[in-house]
Amino acid sequence: MKIKTKLRLGLGVLFSMILALSLIAASYIYALKEDTQNILQDNYKTLDYSRSMFLAIDQIRTDPDAWTRFARSLKQQESNVTEPLEGEVTGKLADHFSLLRKDPDNQQLPVLIRNDLAELTRINMEAIRAKSDKALATVQSAFIWIAITGTICFLIALTLLINLPGNVGNPIRELTESIRAIAAKQYTERLHFSGKDEFGELASSFNTMAEKLEEYDNSNLSQILVEKKRIEALINNMHEPVIGLDENKKILFANDQAVRISGIAASDLLGKSAVELAVQNDLIRALIQEKNSGNGINGHSGNAPLKIYADDKESYFEKEIVDITIVPTGERVKKFIGQVILLKNITPFKELDFAKTNFIATVSHELKTPIASIKMSLQLLESQHTGVMNEEQKQLVTSIKEDSNRLLKMTGELLNMSQVETGNIQLNIQQSSPYDILKYAIDAVKTSVEQKNIELVVHAAEQLSDVKADMEKTAWVLINFLTNAVRYSPQDGKIHIQLAGSDQGVQFMVRDEGKGIDSRYRTKIFDRYFQVPGSSKTGTGLGLAISKEFIEAQGGSIGVTSEIGMGSTFYFNLANA
Repeated sequence: MKIKTKLRLGLGVLFSMILALSLIAASYIYALKEDTQNILQDNYKTLDYSRSMFLAIDQIRTDPDAWTRFARSLKQQESNVTEPLEGEVTGKLADHFSLLRKDPDNQQLPVLIRNDLAELTRINMEAIRAKSDKALATVQSAFIWIAITGTICFLIALTLLINLPGNVGNPIRELTESIRAIAAKQYTERLHFSGKDEFGELASSFNTMAEKLEEYDNSNLSQILVEKKRIEALINNMHEPVIGLDENKKILFANDQAVRISGIAASDLLGKSAVELAVQNDLIRALIQEKNSGNGINGHSGNAPLKIYADDKESYFEKEIVDITIVPTGERVKKFIGQVILLKNITPFKELDFAKTNFIATVSHELKTPIASIKMSLQLLESQHTGVMNEEQKQLVTSIKEDSNRLLKMTGELLNMSQVETGNIQLNIQQSSPYDILKYAIDAVKTSVEQKNIELVVHAAEQLSDVKADMEKTAWVLINFLTNAVRYSPQDGKIHIQLAGSDQGVQFMVRDEGKGIDSRYRTKIFDRYFQVPGSSKTGTGLGLAISKEFIEAQGGSIGVTSEIGMGSTFYFNLANA
């Protein structure tokens, strides 16, 4: 419980008891006042009236005015009947006085009147005694309750007097002694306040401060310098460029490799703001842009390698940014203190990749000539001028024809992929009709569609605007979609083709009724050489990857939606012309 709450609770209870004591005393004083006032107003007046009537009855035969005084006192008494039986006695007194007026010489009536007055006096005297006893009981009860309440107030005040100074003073004294110990460099001093009040929070903060001071005191400056030089030597002997930034992007360290490829002297690099250096240095600018674009996730590498001129040639580096966090002594929350940027030289791998791409392009190009010769020879064999073939020969020719078509398609895809990898995609962007692209693609797959007896269901919106596209490559993408749809559609199935307007321009969409694509593979479907496990592996796995490159090179977007058992829908969007 907080000290403020304790003080409020204690003083509040004490104030409540004092208020209760005041209310009890006031109520009993008011009760005594009421009892005394009743005696004075009721019983005392009756006794006074009785005394006046006693005097009047004694003088009634000698003083004519005595009749008047008696009658007046009797009337006042009749208006002041307050006790039990007092009304009955007063009535008898009035009756006897009335008889006496009628018969003044009657000797018996004055005696009866005196007896009535005596009885009236007795009744009021007993009432006075009873009210006096009641007042005495009220006084005794008031004394008891006031004594009890006063005792409780005294005990509460005594408790506060004994405990409050100690509860406040002792922690302050301990804190003072601990501060003196810290001032004397006794950093092992700790406060041990239990509870969660203000002193507990103070003890926690004090102990955290003492831990940090002890840590700093135990640190040896020479050891720190040795470790600093050791770390610098390790970083400088790394074969890959390494750059360290603080939380404000100030460069803390950079090894010799990083200094060499940056083209900036070490004295002009260390301690400077990377943001300011990025204005004039391409490498630093690439690193800063990478972080600002959201790719600087801890341990995340950029997708596109950095191309830097180093070692008298163009070199390629893969960047990795590592966020550095620590937990300060005595705290529980991690704190970001900077970043380490690692640049891995992938130039040898890039050179091998270029060699592979050139080899594939060369081989694919060279294969097209003999394949074309095979296809021409097949056409000659199929011609009636070269003779009639039997059924076995026709089957062999058909098989050779299918294999040559498959080889021709694969070499075409490999050539397209080599264009993509080398960045040499040749686009002939022009104003193209989406209806012409659709018709071209449908005509291209007409034979394969008829072989599986598949129905093409075309939904083409009317009056669509022309698109900015390379008609040949766009049609190639749509043909690839349709070819895949035919491959994975069941016999006698349907393929839905939709051509509609979209926010981006015009959308081309192909939906099949195949088995669909598992959600695990949906994000990889456009990767190079990827094929869905369990699917027919008749292709190279490059068709969708090339399609993605062709569409994105034209400024469009491409995607897929699919569920197991519900078929697949491939689509791409192109901007209006």
